[in-house]
Amino acid sequence: MWLYAARRIVLAVPLLIGITCISFVVLHLAPGEPVDTQMGELGVKASAQAKQALRELYGLDKPLYQQYGTWLARIARLDFGRSFAPDAKPVLQKIGERLPITIFLNVVEMLVIITLAVPVGILSATHQYSGFDKLLTVFVFVGFATPDFWLALLLMIFFGVQLGWLPISGLRSLNWEYLSTWRQQLDFLSHLVLPISVASFGGLAGFSRYMRQSMLEVVRQEYIQSARAKGLPEPTVIGKHALRNALLPVVTILGLSLPGLIGGSVIVESIFAIPGMGQLMVQAVFMRDYPVIMGNLVIVSTLTLGANLIADIAYGLIDPRIRVAGRRR
Repeated sequence: MWLYAARRIVLAVPLLIGITCISFVVLHLAPGEPVDTQMGELGVKASAQAKQALRELYGLDKPLYQQYGTWLARIARLDFGRSFAPDAKPVLQKIGERLPITIFLNVVEMLVIITLAVPVGILSATHQYSGFDKLLTVFVFVGFATPDFWLALLLMIFFGVQLGWLPISGLRSLNWEYLSTWRQQLDFLSHLVLPISVASFGGLAGFSRYMRQSMLEVVRQEYIQSARAKGLPEPTVIGKHALRNALLPVVTILGLSLPGLIGGSVIVESIFAIPGMGQLMVQAVFMRDYPVIMGNLVIVSTLTLGANLIADIAYGLIDPRIRVAGRRR
């Protein structure tokens, strides 16, 4: 298993380089440039000499392949450069301020999805064509068809504006520093309810359906029928014999879905004004802040590749046949 993980890490390096190369080219081919953004209202009135001086300062006057080579050499030294924004902060500092928030939100979102989707899928499979199963089918269709931004606006209007039960932006209230410790924790949790609900809604619908279908296929196997014929209780048959094999496809889909979860942070963080990586990426795109965009891309791509590796390792831990095959190689 460790040899398999090491091999995957080695193969991830050229894949990451390929991702950054394509993204770097596409980013520079997009209309607009940082020079016009930095000059703001002077973008049209500024002289050609002033624009050229700014391009030379940022290194944008060099050929594209040379710009990428310079950037890649800096990345190899873990130097992400400085932002093109007026504050000119180091890119790593900007990312470091926001990355923990995005990771925390995605971990909580994934825990919510797994905690609810697995038992719901099992219950739906063991009560096939029941009223609960039909209700779950409707929920799945609604979950797949509902856009995140539309659901977020509805929840903000209903729970935040009309009822006033939940905050609709940020992670803390304005008077957070003046609250007691337990009220601070309660305030933080109340700010998480709407973003986590919106981010988990579609994923919960999909994963519960995957779990249901996987469980239905497993319970029809002969060894499950044999376990029942031996007189084992139904909770033991489902929980001990069927669940482990039913989780295999779900773990695979989970690894493939992680990039979508991270990408979904852009929408959630932008709507709810959460200072995470998604919001930083949106701001950087509008400002044509190339170093910040590429820095975000490298971090998110690394996290995605690492998450897929963790999913593969978890797959091997669940299925002993993969560990045996790895030893034979």
